[in-house]
Amino acid sequence: MVSRFWISCASSLIFFLAVSSAPTNEHSVQGQLFDVRNYGAGVDGRRNNAFAFAKAWKAACQWSGGRSTVYVPPGRFYLHQVTFSGPCKGPVTFLIKGTLLAPRSPNAFKRDAWIIFQYVDYLTVTGGGLLDGQGSYSWTLNDCHKSPRCRPLAMSIGFAFVKHSKINGLHSINSKMGHFNFFSVEDFNVTDVTVTAPGNSPNTDGIKIGKSKDMHITNVTIGTGDDCIAILDGTSNLVISDVRCGPGHGISVGSLGKYSGEKNVEGLTVRNSVFNGTTIGLRIKTWAKSISTITVSNFLYENIRMINVGNPIVIDQQYCPHGLCDSPGKYASHVQIKDVKYHKIWGTSTSREALKMQCSRTFPCQGIVLSDINLSYNGRDGLVTALCENVRGSVFGKNVPDNCRML
Repeated sequence: MVSRFWISCASSLIFFLAVSSAPTNEHSVQGQLFDVRNYGAGVDGRRNNAFAFAKAWKAACQWSGGRSTVYVPPGRFYLHQVTFSGPCKGPVTFLIKGTLLAPRSPNAFKRDAWIIFQYVDYLTVTGGGLLDGQGSYSWTLNDCHKSPRCRPLAMSIGFAFVKHSKINGLHSINSKMGHFNFFSVEDFNVTDVTVTAPGNSPNTDGIKIGKSKDMHITNVTIGTGDDCIAILDGTSNLVISDVRCGPGHGISVGSLGKYSGEKNVEGLTVRNSVFNGTTIGLRIKTWAKSISTITVSNFLYENIRMINVGNPIVIDQQYCPHGLCDSPGKYASHVQIKDVKYHKIWGTSTSREALKMQCSRTFPCQGIVLSDINLSYNGRDGLVTALCENVRGSVFGKNVPDNCRML
């Protein structure tokens, strides 16, 4: 007869194995967990939790026993401007399950982003949480689309000097200015991110990138009042795929050439994406009155659908808003655009000029390739057409519009 002791031990062993094999959740994250509530954070949506978040981050960053996780549970966490700095002693995960609320007043911000991660390697920001910039209370102050002397507002979340890191599964809404800002990052992946703001919210870029390299942006949904993705100088080896963009101003490179010391932009791929109701689709823009002489090169735009897009394909080297060029047409951009391929771009345009390339007369575009372009105009006042100035390159396959004449 088996003793009750051994029956009890066997039952305990079965229970232990069942628990050990159960799926992991946010409370059984690999490594050490740092719950912001243990550092004084509250979920009432009113108290400022910046100090508590900073304390939790500092403890996680200094943990030397392996991966650490800062855990933000479900709930509403009001948060003033906060900076999470490294270097850290190990990889860190910032796991956001709840909602982070920004201050409504723009006067609460002293830096250019509400939440900042800087000088960190092997960072993961994930969890499916929500960042609410509460930007509608500031948008009336944002007139940067009209005035070069506008008041700068804070972006929602910024990453500076961050390497070998990733963002997965976040949702950002109603930023005051832009949503995600990347400066001088390297080897960074952005996946399953959603950005939401009204189409008339000014300067609310979805993702902005500058002086960064080796980035991948995949499976993102962006609807906003400015560029879905804005790519600035010094960016290289950027791959963008599976983007759903709209409303917004499309995916833009630039504007470039306005300031001295700018760096080249090279190695951009955009593929397998949809633009729906955007004012522009794929755009490269450089200042006509340019100061720096840089190169934009080795781009591939491939397998992209346009649905009622204002101007699906644009190269604008006569960019000069706010009346900053004293004589329109007098200046020629010093930015050289070369080796840009457009392959299998199709859909509908809300303007007749579905393809518009106005390159610099001093530095004509070089190596532009158009292949299998099929864009139709959904208006009733004529047929779809193209405007091509100072463009050198080649055309392959069947293309509509077909009147782009290369030099």
